[in-house]
Amino acid sequence: MVSKRFITLVSLLTTVSALAGCAGEKSSPTAQQDNTPLQVTIATPQIGEAPKKGSEVEQAIEKYTNSKIDFQWIPSAAFEDKKNIMIASNEMPKAFKITSNATTLSAIQSGLFWEIGPLLKDYKNLSGANAMYYDNLKVDGKLYSLPLYRDIGRAGITYRKDWFDGLGLKTPVTLDDWYNLMKTIAEKDPDKNGQNDSYGMFLEKSYNDPVASSSYLTRLAVSQGAPNKWGLEGGKVIAEFMTKPYLDSMKLLRRLYQEKLINQDFSVVQAADADNKWNAGKVGIRINTVASAGATSQDNLKKAVPNGVVDIAPYMGPSGNRVPAEPGNNGFFVFPKSSVKSEAELKRLLGFFDKLMDPEMSTLLTRGIEGKHFTKTDDGKAQFKDLTLFNLEVKPYRDSLPSFEVTGTGLPLKLSDLQAKGWKVIADNLKNVVPNVALTMNSKTYSEKGGELDTLIRDAQTKFIMGKIDEEGWQAEVEKWRKAGGDKVIEEYTAEYSKQKK
Repeated sequence: MVSKRFITLVSLLTTVSALAGCAGEKSSPTAQQDNTPLQVTIATPQIGEAPKKGSEVEQAIEKYTNSKIDFQWIPSAAFEDKKNIMIASNEMPKAFKITSNATTLSAIQSGLFWEIGPLLKDYKNLSGANAMYYDNLKVDGKLYSLPLYRDIGRAGITYRKDWFDGLGLKTPVTLDDWYNLMKTIAEKDPDKNGQNDSYGMFLEKSYNDPVASSSYLTRLAVSQGAPNKWGLEGGKVIAEFMTKPYLDSMKLLRRLYQEKLINQDFSVVQAADADNKWNAGKVGIRINTVASAGATSQDNLKKAVPNGVVDIAPYMGPSGNRVPAEPGNNGFFVFPKSSVKSEAELKRLLGFFDKLMDPEMSTLLTRGIEGKHFTKTDDGKAQFKDLTLFNLEVKPYRDSLPSFEVTGTGLPLKLSDLQAKGWKVIADNLKNVVPNVALTMNSKTYSEKGGELDTLIRDAQTKFIMGKIDEEGWQAEVEKWRKAGGDKVIEEYTAEYSKQKK
């Protein structure tokens, strides 16, 4: 049900939109020649401790970009409410970092923000990024936002190489491989402690997150040929759980559960508890993690198992490397028409963000200041000197402004072999990612009933895996989902997909 608060907000948005539209149509051609420092006000969720105003990093950014920056760091827990108030009261900064949700979508569709898509071609760094980052943010086919870039193909299998070598195992390709792997690790006591306490993998309750393409079941099913959340079949947009590869993946989990080859309490296990089980040296494959985290997984494991060896491999299936594409952003900037008064000012702002991705700024944002946060190695790479100081003084900016942590134009980071392998998996994944075809589509029915529909099918998946319903019962739950609004969602997504393809 749509709340009165939300209706009020949308009404305010519409009013503000009309006012903002008038201001946004003004143009000042001479402003493009303006060499005075650009005034940049930025509102963003706070990352850790908010940096002091006028910090060394901030001054370096201002000097390089010829700007005066005023950051408004808003505590993350209060950000969404604060954002809604700022939008409704029309008191917004020039660059507003927000995330995707119903309020954001309404604000964009109300015309509060500048469209930036046609302008990006004029900025070498912004236009040089993979088009998928921008395609995933479009609303009604237009781009209004600048992403905080995040890798799109992050999935990777983090595994215990010492266990695999000891048991003669290889990383899995088919579902039979996954089964044999789980059975061998569960039954062969790879840690040699005489206890039946090791798992091939330790599931946690977000294994079937209905929205995140990073959920384990989606990653497994995509590797076997399923779509990423939403795909196409016979010209129709369909849900992943309506496909055979997805059902076969659920059947694998059901069999593993029935034979007690995975933890029996998976439906209530928190992610932190699953991490602890890995850290304690009780798990062969770490799920719901990313390829770049291999080195961290190694460090965490070593505290309990000093001789434990971790490795990284890509998700593979019968058709090779296939991984679900993730949205590619950790939030995005929008530019309100009410505070950015002209297209000329908008262009200067885009120029500011473009400069942040120059090599000098990329090094500053991702490595810090040479001699203070990092040192340069003999082979010309950056090696962190004081990571704690970096996290305190630089990380808030790195996580709040556009940058690429490893694949950007800044000084290359000195990586261990495992780190380098993880980043190679991510780079190779990008060529083989499977997009979610409905990611940027709108469905009125899903907006109204999405939570209810997601819960219905998510609960049915867990019941099926735990053996509380059989395959006939599962299909009955899918039918229930379709009648409760699923068919309408499919119809609306399909209509929008057809419209976009014309």
